[in-house]
Amino acid sequence: MRPFDGRRVLLVVSGGIAAYKSAILARRLIEAGAAVEVILTESAERFVGRVTFEGITGGRVHTSLWNRPLAHLDLGREADVVVIAPATADLISKLATGAASDLATSTVLAAPGPVIVCPAMNTRMWEHPATRANAVRLLDFGYAIAGPADGPLAEGESGPGRLLEPEEIVPLIGRTLERATGLRGRAVVATAGPTRAALDPVRFVSNRSSGRMGFALAEAAWRRGGDVTLISGPSQVPRPAGPRLVEVETAGEMLAALESALTNADILLMAAAVGDFEPAVEAASKITKTGHGLEVTLRAGPDLLMETRDFRAENGIFTLGFALETDDLLSRGREKLERKGMQLVAVNSALEPDAGFESETNRITLIDRTGAAEELPLAKKTELADQLLDRIEASIEASIEAAAGS
Repeated sequence: MRPFDGRRVLLVVSGGIAAYKSAILARRLIEAGAAVEVILTESAERFVGRVTFEGITGGRVHTSLWNRPLAHLDLGREADVVVIAPATADLISKLATGAASDLATSTVLAAPGPVIVCPAMNTRMWEHPATRANAVRLLDFGYAIAGPADGPLAEGESGPGRLLEPEEIVPLIGRTLERATGLRGRAVVATAGPTRAALDPVRFVSNRSSGRMGFALAEAAWRRGGDVTLISGPSQVPRPAGPRLVEVETAGEMLAALESALTNADILLMAAAVGDFEPAVEAASKITKTGHGLEVTLRAGPDLLMETRDFRAENGIFTLGFALETDDLLSRGREKLERKGMQLVAVNSALEPDAGFESETNRITLIDRTGAAEELPLAKKTELADQLLDRIEASIEASIEAAAGS
């Protein structure tokens, strides 16, 4: 899975109660396609044994400078990224002084590639001026600091000091591993999920969108180096860890958030399933069931792409939209692309099995400004997100080259 396939991650585990999460992190990285090697400090072995990591990674776990000649040089040089998780106050202190007292510190000191430090310790230890100064020094070295999170700690206390969850660390590693892309440094706005329109204080009109496609696009764009704002309607699917999140409920709220976010945007990924219709009148109290039917008058809701069309055109915002249809997919997709001022439209069928709403997979036909259609076969939405972003990057690059040549 991009960008982990064929990449080597060196996982340095120091001694803390959070070390058990490092075993889960190693598993997640291997599932993503990375090759993982592990260094355990002497104290880390008191929390999680080397057999655990050897069983997960299928390789030898490294613990001593004396077990393999020049291991401290080879391990860091061979790694695409070094991840220290958990990083205790003691290890952070040693790294900040350039210590090379054991295999872990020697390897990090000699590693030529990127280093991600994931602190985990008691809140008072993290907030001590010495630890904070050490963390700043690591930033000065060019290391990345990921966390700590705020929440319950092993000692029964609560506050900043928790190791980030593996599901939060993996995307950070992916962003570090991602090779140079056309999205790096660009401001990207992504929308996802359904909107709701209230019928009364209890009921609402909505649709079946899960938000998965928009979330996948937002996460992939962030991983590629984009400065991503994700505007999400209600969803039960976990939000991606990296993008800046704006949560909304109604189409009107999504429009307001979108207009604000587009002010400085370069790219819009419009994957939200914004409700086309909404009740003309919202009842102030719950509508009581009487045994008879209920007639509801619906009015058209705001069309977010139409509402922002002129602004996007004036400011050169590259737009990918989606068109979920049941009939005449290509003709309706081409009509929407033109009418709503998009550069690309991803068309899919609401009747296709294993595609569309509430599915982890999708099948898309991508249409560009020339009207040309490209079939993207059934795949996971996470995979399709990268395929779509590849097309966006290529289109933007072609536009830049054309402008330079004119």
